[in-house]
Amino acid sequence: MTTSSATVKNRWAGKTIVDLFTEEFKGRPRDYYVKAVNSGRIQVDGELVHASYVVRSSQKISHFVHRHEPPVLTEDVLILQNEADVLTVCKPASVPVHPCGQYRKNTVVGILQAEHGLAPLFPVHRLDRLVSGLLIFAKNADKAEQFRQQIEAGLLQKEYIAKVVGIFPEGEQVVDANVNYNAREGRSSVEVGDQSIGKHLKGKPACTKFTRISTNGNYSVVLCKPVTGRTHQIRVHLQYTGHPIANDMLYLSEDVARSPGRSADRAASDMYEPPETDSSNNDHYAKDNATHSDEEFSIDPMCTNCPNLAPKGYDGDDEGLWLRCVQYSGPGWSYECPYPDWACLGGSLGKKIKP
Repeated sequence: MTTSSATVKNRWAGKTIVDLFTEEFKGRPRDYYVKAVNSGRIQVDGELVHASYVVRSSQKISHFVHRHEPPVLTEDVLILQNEADVLTVCKPASVPVHPCGQYRKNTVVGILQAEHGLAPLFPVHRLDRLVSGLLIFAKNADKAEQFRQQIEAGLLQKEYIAKVVGIFPEGEQVVDANVNYNAREGRSSVEVGDQSIGKHLKGKPACTKFTRISTNGNYSVVLCKPVTGRTHQIRVHLQYTGHPIANDMLYLSEDVARSPGRSADRAASDMYEPPETDSSNNDHYAKDNATHSDEEFSIDPMCTNCPNLAPKGYDGDDEGLWLRCVQYSGPGWSYECPYPDWACLGGSLGKKIKP
């Protein structure tokens, strides 16, 4: 049994406790949340409440829940460089950086500690769960603070590669368009308009620079340089160009041929994972403040997965999102990650780093 706790945000205030959980945490049906409140598994400020209880801002809500940790792809966390103050790894797609949502052990931080004894680690930046590639960890608080200062000063540059639909245009393509993240839907949208004529844009300013590396006529491999770091920024900006990531079911347009690599059902479930945003230039990052208990239950009558205890895994043809972080650089330093196999379209990739 684990306890997940959160503080009531201003936009949650005024809702009933059941409405809040139903709308914000879509992984379980409304009936479950009604039963959980009535049985005391959901509490407010440590007290039992009724299902129609209306929450107020800054109250603490707690959910005592029996969890089944979702599966992840079996690719290893590859250690790239292990220096005195810095560790760099290649994060596999599907693995979150650290505990969040239903993930506890299947995380990069958890795997590095369990398999390599590497702890404590301080993430310099983060990647969405479905994104693979370079992750940088400071090994001590002083080094983490040094990186933080460089981030705040805007001294870091980052590069990703993506495999997109169609023939991406030659030359540098710059998308300078606001990104508006909808937490309830778990996805971002692009907003454009002229604020000088009174049109208010809800999204945050975002800019990404794209350059085509190669194409085979059906797909293109594109170098992506995000200037800002908004949730799903590269994915939604590529959609805006008309060349979405070829197996990104969340942002593929209905009229674009879809890759068989990931099913629509899985994409829909991915929508409701808490976002792990690249925080190197982002003012929003959600953490799941969870405590753990050694108590285990084989069957839980209220669990929406029991008695089918084995969680559904990835299908045989599933693979990670075709988006990878390949380089981070700053004053006097640069770290890189190998290009993935999906980036080879039969032509030259240019730089391909060997692990």
